[in-house]
Amino acid sequence: MNEVRSIDSHAVAIKQLCFKLLANREHSKKELLNKLLVKGFEHGMSVKVIDDMAQAGWQSDLRFAESYSRYRIQKGYGPVYINYELKKQGINQFDLEPIVISTVSSWLELAEKVYLKKYDDQVCLDRNEWAKRSRFLMQRGFSNTIISTLFEHLNIKF
Repeated sequence: MNEVRSIDSHAVAIKQLCFKLLANREHSKKELLNKLLVKGFEHGMSVKVIDDMAQAGWQSDLRFAESYSRYRIQKGYGPVYINYELKKQGINQFDLEPIVISTVSSWLELAEKVYLKKYDDQVCLDRNEWAKRSRFLMQRGFSNTIISTLFEHLNIKF
């Protein structure tokens, strides 16, 4: 009887911590599990509680992915970076396009906004400056295709 009560109290403690974390922002299942393990909660019990919370709609990997993507897009990060970060958080398949369209309308528009915020509209660059600017956009998570299209759109040549 004491063992059942102990299991229930652990489940309640796990649930309370999850609610506390989810009250601040969305978390992926993997992220919640990692935080619970750091706090010393048992893996199996934590997974069960998180799965129950997901079934009840309290936790959602989809909501986390949408929230995280929207935040990163607003900070000027591209699809490569965002997808990489989502995979690190346990989100393997997620379509970013609806989020992009609702936030900035296209990756090209976002890349242009990020580029023009950092650099002037100079169109003739030497090879080193062109490479430097390309690397900046790559580090922000934009693909070579988007970068090439942006440079064509802005008539940037080296």
